[in-house]
Amino acid sequence: MRLFGPLYDRVLAWSAHRRGPAVLGVLSFAESSVFPVPPDVMLMPMTLARPRCWWGFALIATAGSVLGGLLGYLIGLWAIEAIQPWLAESHYAAGFERAREWFAAWGFWAVLVAGFSPIPYKVFTIAAGAMAMNPLGFVLASFVGRGARFFLVSGLVAWAGPRVAPKLRQYIEWLGWLFVALLLMAIGIWQTM
Repeated sequence: MRLFGPLYDRVLAWSAHRRGPAVLGVLSFAESSVFPVPPDVMLMPMTLARPRCWWGFALIATAGSVLGGLLGYLIGLWAIEAIQPWLAESHYAAGFERAREWFAAWGFWAVLVAGFSPIPYKVFTIAAGAMAMNPLGFVLASFVGRGARFFLVSGLVAWAGPRVAPKLRQYIEWLGWLFVALLLMAIGIWQTM
C-alpha cells in the first residue's frame, strides 16, 4: 500500500508554499493542546526545501508549540472538570493519569522530557494546568524541551538533508512504516510505565 509517497509529495509542496511558516506555526500551536499530528511533519520538509532557514523554522515551531502548550495548560487549569467525562472515555485517559503521577514525582522535568520526546505533549500541558504547576516553570520547561527537539530535528535535516534528499523519496514508504512501528512501540512502552 503506497501511503507515504503521495503524502510526502503533498507535504513538500505545502512546505515550499509562501504560507508554509504560518501553517507550521498553527500546526505547532494546535498539536500542543488538541491536534494529534506533530509539527515535525511540516518542519522536516520545510527545512529540506530551504536548509538555510532551519533555525527560523525551528523557532516558529518552538514558539507555536509553547503558546499552544499554554492553551493546554489553561484547559487543564480552568476546564478539567468539564473535559473529565470525555477524557475518561478517550485513549488519553491512561496517559493523563500517568502524566499526573509524573508531575507529582518530577514536576518541571516531566514537562521538559515530554516536550522533547514523542510522548503526546498535549497530555502533559493539560495535566500541568490541572495540577496547577507553576506557570513560569511550565513555560521554561516547555521552551527548553520543545526548543531542543525542534532545533535538533531542523538542524539535523539542514545538515544531512541535501545529501539524503535524493535517496529519501526512493525509501519513503519503508521509512514511513518504520516510523509508525517505532511510534507504536514507544506508545506501548510508555503505557506500561
